[in-house]
Amino acid sequence: MRLHPAIKRTDKTVVAFRSATLSTRIVAQVREALFAKEMRPGDFLGTEKDLAERFGVSRIVARDALRTLEAQGIVDIKVGAGGGARIAQGNARLFAEALAVQLDLTGVSVAEIMEAQRAIECLAAELAAINATADDHARLRELLADAERKIDDVGAYTRSSREFHLAVAEASHNRVLVVQLISLQHVSWPARNPTLTPKVARRILEVHKELAALIEMRDPAGARRLMDEHVKMIGTRRVAEHRDKPKAAERNCC
Repeated sequence: MRLHPAIKRTDKTVVAFRSATLSTRIVAQVREALFAKEMRPGDFLGTEKDLAERFGVSRIVARDALRTLEAQGIVDIKVGAGGGARIAQGNARLFAEALAVQLDLTGVSVAEIMEAQRAIECLAAELAAINATADDHARLRELLADAERKIDDVGAYTRSSREFHLAVAEASHNRVLVVQLISLQHVSWPARNPTLTPKVARRILEVHKELAALIEMRDPAGARRLMDEHVKMIGTRRVAEHRDKPKAAERNCC
């Protein structure tokens, strides 16, 4: 039987599972071993037959467990000769989208999203001023120039602004903050901004320019303070837009 040693090791006697959640117990043990750093990306977990023998379950149950692990992005499965499951390399951005879907389905409010976004973006701006590289600075300047060119196109300008905020987070070189921001942007950032007037667009661009300058000057306190003010303003507008949606629907219904 070929099976990862982390799954073999246990202080408990292995008995056949008898609950309705046979496969979930296998999934749970694999996750626990992963979080305990007993498994690493690329490690061979085992085959469907290996898991069935180890846990005293049917091949159907083992197959269901592997499919669940694959769906959760924990393992990659190769079929055929020499096949089996290996611990995946991980794709945090892919699961940022999954988190965004769950947040949306849960029905979190716009205010909750913006409060979390404010916390993440303020810290990201502070860290960007500390950790940003020359390439990061160049990327921010490039996005500012892009926004300048698109300032009269509401949709394109909105997308460019979203990319600027993400670039600031990426300049922090903290992948956890980046993934969290991506999730929140999926939920909070509009495809088109209904309240974006030319005056507001110009003001946003000026704030972005000032923020990029503070990051380039290595002023973490200044960058954090400006981002805090900026995201508070964004939050106020998002909450107002959401509050006014029912009224707009009433006006357009007949």
